[in-house]
Amino acid sequence: MTAKLINGTDLSKIIREELKSEVELLKSKNIQPGLAVVLVGDDPASEVYVGRKAKACDQLGIYSEVHKLPETTTEKELVLLIRKLNVHTDIHGILVQLPLPKHISEKAVIDAIAVEKDVDGFHPINVGNLLIGDDSLLPCTPAGVIEMIKREGIEIAGKHAVVIGRSNIVGKPVSMLLLRENATVSICHSKTKDIASIAKQADILVVATGIPKMIGSDCIKEGAVVIDVGINRMDNGKLCGDVDFDKVKEVAGFITPVPGGVGPMTITMLIKNTLEAASKST
Repeated sequence: MTAKLINGTDLSKIIREELKSEVELLKSKNIQPGLAVVLVGDDPASEVYVGRKAKACDQLGIYSEVHKLPETTTEKELVLLIRKLNVHTDIHGILVQLPLPKHISEKAVIDAIAVEKDVDGFHPINVGNLLIGDDSLLPCTPAGVIEMIKREGIEIAGKHAVVIGRSNIVGKPVSMLLLRENATVSICHSKTKDIASIAKQADILVVATGIPKMIGSDCIKEGAVVIDVGINRMDNGKLCGDVDFDKVKEVAGFITPVPGGVGPMTITMLIKNTLEAASKST
């Protein structure tokens, strides 16, 4: 058995084509969607991500601006910039690229972003609304994961979903979104005993650990949906996920590749959030 590939690159192109009509509709109402991205320091990976986000905005006709700040920027200076962007009527979405330099509190920065402009979905109020099922801007990567599963026509309700990883960025919110879709959800983490036996029960397995090829074929139920959120650079310079793709694809029913899986969907969901924020700005 060889798993069907869930291609995030191709799916993102389809969704972005759909989003073009939303951009045009907003412009017909004299609303030019605007996104501000803030980058502190010179992290190469972050610069690549920011560049991709700016390119995606440009392709869809969304106004974007990048605020590139030096590593020495203070927390106070960063928060001051965010407060200015909060009241900037041409900016509907604000994203501060993580990670931040160690001398800056990520929580303080995220808390400073206006809830209605928090297109990353990290503000405590958006997280709280997600938890209780109220309307909110959803975290981009978890939202992308759910979108990928649904677009494949895979039923989530009633399925056993296992999430490996409990980060605030992926593990916790994707667990809540799966629960919202009526899955039965188990969460595994570094203190979980015998992860393999729990993972093997999963109809839907989402892996976000940051450990290269942690999940092998012995962890996979035959025919399972495997979503690999990890992206790691190996010693040979190649990228790999948290799942041992070559081995797992022989057991799973569906699988995402790395690269070209969840990554492109994250940016697409960011664009979707920006348009949602713009539509609610009037």
